[in-house]
Amino acid sequence: MTFLEDKIEIIVRYSETDQMSFVYHGNYVKYFEIGRIAWLKKLGISYKQMENDGMLLPVIDVKVNFRKPALFDDKLVLLTKLKQIPSYMIEFEYSILRDNELITKGYTKLVFLNSKTNKPIRCPKFILDKIVLDK
Repeated sequence: MTFLEDKIEIIVRYSETDQMSFVYHGNYVKYFEIGRIAWLKKLGISYKQMENDGMLLPVIDVKVNFRKPALFDDKLVLLTKLKQIPSYMIEFEYSILRDNELITKGYTKLVFLNSKTNKPIRCPKFILDKIVLDK
C-alpha cells in the first residue's frame, strides 16, 4: 500500500440491499464517500474542518463498474487511491474486493470550491504538503 492508497473494511448491512439481495447500486457511491473520508483522516485532514474553513469539495463525476454483486453480510475491502496530485480537482479510484476478488471498480472527481463564492480554488497547500510528506 502506498501513501496514495487507503484500505477499509465494510460489512454489508441488510438495509443496503435491494429485493434481489444485492447491494443497491446507489450505495456503492456511499461506500466511495466513506473511503474518501477515511483517506483524508489517514492524512490527518478533517473534512468537517475544511468545510468550517470555507472550502467545499463536491463530486462532479462518478463512475461505477459492477463485475459481481455484493450481498448482505459480505465482508468487503474498499481500496481508495488518489489518482494523481490534485490541482483544482482531486480524483480517486476505488476497488471493492470480496475474498480478494475484485467485484467493483469506481472513480470520482471532486472540485475544490470556495464556499462563499462557489468558485474553484486550488488544492490547499496543507493538503499538498501532507500528500508529499507522506510519500
